[in-house]
Amino acid sequence: MTIQVGDRLPEATFTAVTGDGVKKFTTDEIFAGRKVVLFAVPGAFTPTCHLKHLPGFIRHAGDIKAKGVDTIACVAVNDAFVLDAWAKTTGSEGKIQFLADGNADFTRKLGLELDGSGFGLGIRSKRYAMVVDNGVVKALHVEKQPGEATESGAEAILSVL
Repeated sequence: MTIQVGDRLPEATFTAVTGDGVKKFTTDEIFAGRKVVLFAVPGAFTPTCHLKHLPGFIRHAGDIKAKGVDTIACVAVNDAFVLDAWAKTTGSEGKIQFLADGNADFTRKLGLELDGSGFGLGIRSKRYAMVVDNGVVKALHVEKQPGEATESGAEAILSVL
Protein backbone atom coordinates (compact mmCIF):
# COMPACT_ATOMS: atom_id res chain seq x y z
CA MET A 1 0.00 0.00 0.00
CA THR A 2 1.27 3.45 -0.90
CA ILE A 3 1.76 6.01 1.86
CA GLN A 4 -0.89 8.73 1.98
CA VAL A 5 -1.28 12.20 3.41
CA GLY A 6 -1.95 11.81 7.14
CA ASP A 7 0.14 8.64 7.48
CA ARG A 8 3.17 8.41 9.75
CA LEU A 9 6.44 7.55 8.02
CA PRO A 10 7.57 3.97 8.59
CA GLU A 11 10.63 3.21 10.67
CA ALA A 12 13.73 2.94 8.52
CA THR A 13 17.46 3.52 8.58
CA PHE A 14 19.41 5.54 6.03
CA THR A 15 23.14 6.01 5.56
CA ALA A 16 25.07 9.16 4.76
CA VAL A 17 28.71 10.15 4.58
CA THR A 18 29.68 12.52 7.38
CA GLY A 19 32.98 13.98 8.55
CA ASP A 20 33.31 10.85 10.69
CA GLY A 21 32.67 8.43 7.85
CA VAL A 22 29.46 6.62 6.96
CA LYS A 23 26.78 7.10 9.61
CA LYS A 24 23.33 5.57 10.04
CA PHE A 25 20.30 7.80 10.60
CA THR A 26 16.85 6.63 11.65
CA THR A 27 13.58 8.17 10.58
CA ASP A 28 13.14 9.41 14.16
CA GLU A 29 16.49 11.21 14.07
CA ILE A 30 15.55 12.98 10.86
CA PHE A 31 11.83 13.67 11.26
CA ALA A 32 10.83 13.66 14.95
CA GLY A 33 9.87 17.13 16.12
CA ARG A 34 10.87 18.70 12.80
CA LYS A 35 9.30 19.94 9.59
CA VAL A 36 11.07 18.32 6.63
CA VAL A 37 10.70 18.51 2.89
CA LEU A 38 11.69 15.08 1.59
CA PHE A 39 12.12 14.47 -2.09
CA ALA A 40 13.14 11.28 -3.82
CA VAL A 41 14.92 10.66 -7.08
CA PRO A 42 15.28 7.45 -9.09
CA GLY A 43 19.05 7.92 -9.15
CA ALA A 44 21.81 10.40 -8.48
CA PHE A 45 23.44 11.76 -11.63
CA THR A 46 20.63 10.49 -13.86
CA PRO A 47 19.49 13.14 -16.37
CA THR A 48 16.17 14.35 -14.91
CA CYS A 49 17.37 14.02 -11.32
CA HIS A 50 20.64 15.84 -11.96
CA LEU A 51 19.50 18.49 -14.42
CA LYS A 52 15.91 19.24 -13.37
CA HIS A 53 14.87 17.92 -9.95
CA LEU A 54 17.79 18.59 -7.60
CA PRO A 55 18.68 22.03 -9.04
CA GLY A 56 15.26 23.43 -8.10
CA PHE A 57 15.69 22.41 -4.48
CA ILE A 58 19.19 23.90 -4.40
CA ARG A 59 17.96 27.14 -5.97
CA HIS A 60 14.93 27.43 -3.66
CA ALA A 61 16.49 26.08 -0.45
CA GLY A 62 16.39 29.49 1.24
CA ASP A 63 12.77 30.09 0.22
CA ILE A 64 11.72 26.66 1.47
CA LYS A 65 13.49 27.06 4.80
CA ALA A 66 11.99 30.55 5.19
CA LYS A 67 8.57 28.81 5.25
CA GLY A 68 9.48 27.07 8.52
CA VAL A 69 11.13 23.96 7.11
CA ASP A 70 13.99 22.64 9.26
CA THR A 71 15.54 20.30 6.70
CA ILE A 72 15.39 19.57 3.00
CA ALA A 73 16.34 15.95 2.44
CA CYS A 74 16.82 13.88 -0.69
CA VAL A 75 16.49 10.11 -0.63
CA ALA A 76 17.66 7.79 -3.38
CA VAL A 77 18.22 4.08 -3.85
CA ASN A 78 21.95 4.67 -4.21
CA ASP A 79 24.81 4.12 -1.80
CA ALA A 80 26.01 6.84 0.57
CA PHE A 81 29.24 7.36 -1.40
CA VAL A 82 27.39 8.11 -4.64
CA LEU A 83 25.11 10.58 -2.85
CA ASP A 84 28.11 12.22 -1.19
CA ALA A 85 29.78 12.66 -4.58
CA TRP A 86 26.53 14.06 -5.99
CA ALA A 87 26.27 16.58 -3.16
CA LYS A 88 29.85 17.73 -3.70
CA THR A 89 29.48 17.90 -7.49
CA THR A 90 26.30 19.97 -7.35
CA GLY A 91 27.31 22.34 -4.57
CA SER A 92 24.33 21.28 -2.48
CA GLU A 93 26.29 20.50 0.69
CA GLY A 94 24.77 22.37 3.60
CA LYS A 95 21.52 22.93 1.70
CA ILE A 96 20.26 19.38 1.15
CA GLN A 97 20.69 16.36 3.42
CA PHE A 98 21.30 13.27 1.26
CA LEU A 99 19.95 9.97 2.57
CA ALA A 100 20.97 6.68 1.00
CA ASP A 101 18.30 3.98 0.91
CA GLY A 102 20.70 1.53 -0.69
CA ASN A 103 18.50 -1.56 -0.45
CA ALA A 104 15.23 0.34 -1.08
CA ASP A 105 13.91 -0.66 2.36
CA PHE A 106 12.34 2.76 3.09
CA THR A 107 11.14 3.10 -0.49
CA ARG A 108 9.38 -0.27 -0.38
CA LYS A 109 7.77 0.53 2.98
CA LEU A 110 6.33 3.68 1.41
CA GLY A 111 5.02 1.67 -1.56
CA LEU A 112 6.88 4.03 -3.91
CA GLU A 113 9.32 1.65 -5.57
CA LEU A 114 9.98 1.78 -9.29
CA ASP A 115 11.15 -1.21 -11.29
CA GLY A 116 13.96 0.16 -13.45
CA SER A 117 15.35 -3.24 -14.34
CA GLY A 118 14.36 -2.74 -17.98
CA PHE A 119 16.97 0.03 -18.07
CA GLY A 120 19.55 -1.85 -16.00
CA LEU A 121 18.73 0.17 -12.87
CA GLY A 122 17.06 -2.47 -10.69
CA ILE A 123 14.61 -1.34 -8.04
CA ARG A 124 14.62 2.43 -7.54
CA SER A 125 12.34 5.04 -6.03
CA LYS A 126 9.56 6.78 -7.83
CA ARG A 127 10.12 10.52 -8.07
CA TYR A 128 8.16 12.31 -5.36
CA ALA A 129 8.28 15.11 -2.84
CA MET A 130 6.52 15.36 0.47
CA VAL A 131 6.16 17.70 3.40
CA VAL A 132 6.57 15.83 6.68
CA ASP A 133 5.74 17.38 10.04
CA ASN A 134 6.94 15.45 13.09
CA GLY A 135 6.96 12.22 11.09
CA VAL A 136 3.48 12.67 9.56
CA VAL A 137 2.98 13.26 5.83
CA LYS A 138 1.22 16.60 5.29
CA ALA A 139 1.59 16.82 1.49
CA LEU A 140 2.62 14.23 -1.10
CA HIS A 141 3.37 14.80 -4.78
CA VAL A 142 4.26 11.71 -6.85
CA GLU A 143 5.24 12.06 -10.49
CA LYS A 144 3.27 9.99 -12.98
CA GLN A 145 6.33 9.61 -15.23
CA PRO A 146 9.87 9.10 -13.86
CA GLY A 147 11.32 11.48 -16.45
CA GLU A 148 9.18 14.38 -15.20
CA ALA A 149 10.00 16.68 -12.28
CA THR A 150 7.11 19.12 -12.15
CA GLU A 151 4.62 17.88 -9.55
CA SER A 152 7.48 16.97 -7.21
CA GLY A 153 9.65 19.99 -7.99
CA ALA A 154 10.68 22.67 -5.53
CA GLU A 155 8.17 25.16 -6.93
CA ALA A 156 5.27 22.73 -6.39
CA ILE A 157 6.38 22.12 -2.80
CA LEU A 158 6.78 25.84 -2.15
CA SER A 159 3.17 26.34 -3.21
CA VAL A 160 1.90 24.03 -0.44
CA LEU A 161 4.10 25.31 2.40
